Amino acid sequence: MNHVTAGFDNASLRPSRSGRLLSPSAAKAEWWRGAVIYQVYPRSFADGNGDGIGDLPGLLDRLGHIADLGADALWISPFQRSPQEDYGYDVSDYCDVDPLFGTLADFDRVLARAHRLGLRVLMDQVWSHSSNRHPWFQESRASRHNPKADWYVWADPSPDGTAPTNWLSVFGGPAWSWEPRRRQYYLHHFLGSQPAFNLHNEEVVEALLQTGRFWLDRGVDGFRLDAVDWMCHDPDLRDNPATHRPGQPIPAKPFGMQLHQHDLLHPRTLEVIARIRGLQDEYPGTATLAEISSQDGAFDRLRRYTAPGMFDMAYTLRFMKGNLTHETVASTLHWMTEHQEGWPCWSFSNHDVERVASRWSPIGGRPGQPGPEFLRLLMAMLLTMRGSVCLYQGEELGLPEAELRQEDLRDPFGIAFWPDYKGRDGSRTPMPWRQDAPNLGFSGATPWLPMPEAHRPLAAEAQRRDPASTLNAWRHFLRFRRNHPALVHGALTQVAAPEPLICFRRQSAEESLLCVFNLGQAPQELDLPSDMPAKPLWRSNAGLRHRRVRLDACGALICREER
Repeated sequence: MNHVTAGFDNASLRPSRSGRLLSPSAAKAEWWRGAVIYQVYPRSFADGNGDGIGDLPGLLDRLGHIADLGADALWISPFQRSPQEDYGYDVSDYCDVDPLFGTLADFDRVLARAHRLGLRVLMDQVWSHSSNRHPWFQESRASRHNPKADWYVWADPSPDGTAPTNWLSVFGGPAWSWEPRRRQYYLHHFLGSQPAFNLHNEEVVEALLQTGRFWLDRGVDGFRLDAVDWMCHDPDLRDNPATHRPGQPIPAKPFGMQLHQHDLLHPRTLEVIARIRGLQDEYPGTATLAEISSQDGAFDRLRRYTAPGMFDMAYTLRFMKGNLTHETVASTLHWMTEHQEGWPCWSFSNHDVERVASRWSPIGGRPGQPGPEFLRLLMAMLLTMRGSVCLYQGEELGLPEAELRQEDLRDPFGIAFWPDYKGRDGSRTPMPWRQDAPNLGFSGATPWLPMPEAHRPLAAEAQRRDPASTLNAWRHFLRFRRNHPALVHGALTQVAAPEPLICFRRQSAEESLLCVFNLGQAPQELDLPSDMPAKPLWRSNAGLRHRRVRLDACGALICREER
């Protein structure tokens, strides 16, 4: 099937109640189940107006790259109006495009062309907090007695004038800031300029849903919901218990010194999710993707957040932090085997974490410039797990994390914690499009973040010409995956294998596939776990002979079990 027309059949499109065009089966089809969603960080994807910052016209020009890769949808990080103190995750107008990125007409053009290319479009919604420049907050902070006085989280000071609780901001320091006009503190989980909404207030929930309707009526195919775990707080304002013990080293980020029982993860979050789902159900064929934090219990929340009547998909940052270990992958597979309900969306990289090519290395190896075998291993493992997939821009090129100087940083998180934590800018540097062009084809002007020289040979144009490139490996594997229903929506069963091997089975009504991976640097062998004949379908540094699998360093093998 031609991917350009796979998503929508223009000859049979019909208008829905919102005016969007849907194929006759779109209202029933769960297109998101097993979909590959390409994340675009618009500041760094492509610059269309030559100011050194990526924008919507630049994205429009490069949509063909995403469609040709074989993605099913794209998720665009925030482009709504914002003072950009947290680079778009501080929204001051939910129903307009920031001039930095273009206009509403530019977005409409992106949406229309994406649909012509067979791509759905999810847009980011930041509904746990806003910018302090949002008119709602400006009104709320003016007095204790106005129509929006209770739209944000306000609290009186403690008797000694200090903050009402011991809650901490992720970005450092107390999670409360003083507002003299109200003689109260307001809650902010991140920057002081990102006040938290009071989502215990139904008026606030409804107002946010109305902003969602604005974009759904324009034809977007759904939302990625930011910071869902932070949506609701304990209204009794109880202190969090400490996790730090005397004599233990003090971490650079004090946020980790508390057990976050009361500032986030409140049960009311499930009610808010159900309300968002109600909005989604008014627009058949749309989808929702939730971000879940790395706090303990992340996989259990993923299951609850994607239960019937809740979000469609969710991913957790839990899987995107720390080193690659056999225990981490094996325990995740065990969870998937035990919990077939709910629908995870797997991601190895995004705009908030170090790029996987630098963060992970083969077991027993050192992080550094990844080899092509390791990159193919990560690709195959990500794309064979049960669930949908988020692919972060540049991951298909095998980009390593950019090493930036302190003076180059823009991320307030990194600036605050340098050098213990270098922030998120290393994963946000602009996309390298052309090896020999100024600024690697991203912009005619100096880019907003430096482009590392290590990214030059990995430019998309150069990789497209190389049959053995990482980019072409992704393109070929995504076509392979689409042709095997078991990999898209089949069940997953973990198969016992000794460390450092990972083995699992993907099964659908049509086929049963055995997936085997060597996470280590030494060759490994494994006997097939069943008596069924097996036919190799895809391999990288691996082979099958007389029912015995051999995998070289970072080897991967996918076999069809013949019934």
